[in-house]
Amino acid sequence: MIEFSVVDWSAWAPGLTTKSDWQQWAHAPFLPAGDDTPALPEVPPMQRRRIERLGRMAIQAACWCEQPDDGGQVPLVFASRHGDVARSMELLDTLRQDAAMSPTAFGLSVHNAVAALYSIARGQRGNYLALAGGRATVEAACVEAFGLLADGAEEVRVVAYESPLPTVYAGFADEPDPYFAWCWRLARADRPGTRLSLGWGGAGAIPDSGAGALPHSLELMRFLLAGDPALVFQADGQPWIWQRHG
Repeated sequence: MIEFSVVDWSAWAPGLTTKSDWQQWAHAPFLPAGDDTPALPEVPPMQRRRIERLGRMAIQAACWCEQPDDGGQVPLVFASRHGDVARSMELLDTLRQDAAMSPTAFGLSVHNAVAALYSIARGQRGNYLALAGGRATVEAACVEAFGLLADGAEEVRVVAYESPLPTVYAGFADEPDPYFAWCWRLARADRPGTRLSLGWGGAGAIPDSGAGALPHSLELMRFLLAGDPALVFQADGQPWIWQRHG
């Protein structure tokens, strides 16, 4: 089991652009829908034009969770099950047509592209990484963040972001897939904030407490904001147990 404090958070989804919006949503959740895209004024226009909608959402959430004294040194963990898979499908379609692929499009399709774009645009000089862990992607990200805290980082930001799967992959979807992004600013458990613990494994079958109406990453955001005492989640037969303390 690991423990940490969420000392700040931010989030963006179509129709949910303020903390007040998200706090109301947490008590009456729904799947975000719409064509909105963050304005992302924190990024210079020449850099912003290269960033697709999913990347803009993730970078906007990360920017909103910055602190003036960060100095570009707070580690970040970017977490997405599929990343910008729509861009990857465009590249595969280009190959199918036996046409030349764009080197720029290819470079922006890799899983750590959003993290790299954020690093360049915001002068982030600290440690950052991007990961995918199936349905337990956010749990994997929080375990990674805990390791960074244990290694001496004062804080770590976890950025979770997702988008709809392309039509060709729709048959493989195992949860809803709206556009959204959120960022948690994590610190050691003795810091003021919302103290959470994350455990895994355990004896016997533990029922999943999620209703399945939300993707798991978004359900975790609801759990944080709604004040629920616990959330249990099953992924590949492995129970993950979230608990709130204090």
